[in-house]
Amino acid sequence: MEKNHIKLVAKNRKARHDYIIEDKYEAGMVLTGTEVKSLRMGKANLKDSYARIKNGEVFVYQMHIGAYPFAYYDNHEPLRPRKLLLHNYEIKKLYGKVNEKGYSLVPLKLYFKAGKVKLSLALARGKQSHDKRETIRRRDQKRELERERKNNR
Repeated sequence: MEKNHIKLVAKNRKARHDYIIEDKYEAGMVLTGTEVKSLRMGKANLKDSYARIKNGEVFVYQMHIGAYPFAYYDNHEPLRPRKLLLHNYEIKKLYGKVNEKGYSLVPLKLYFKAGKVKLSLALARGKQSHDKRETIRRRDQKRELERERKNNR
């Protein structure tokens, strides 16, 4: 097995639709044993999740990790806030950007990298409805072009 093998657990597909991604960061997570086991089973959902900086630490909220079915009494709470592990200079940089108007911290994907759980975190600005319509229009044009190209072969 490769050293940097990446196993995708969950992806936030709605994030690219709702936000303009400015910058990406890779963060580790502080998890309990049952959470890691549930993630290995693929029981995670990033929809509606977000991150906040609180007391110089970054936490992710509303990230659902399903209960581990084989744990008897010591199971985790599925929606509890989880601490992210970032370098101090990254947290300071994010803090400065998030305090500007319109910036948010949005989780993009959750994956295993070399046996460790990682979260891809994006510094993002919210899209307005006209930006979303433009994105959909471009995607439809691209799809139509591919369809024509396929039919001409």
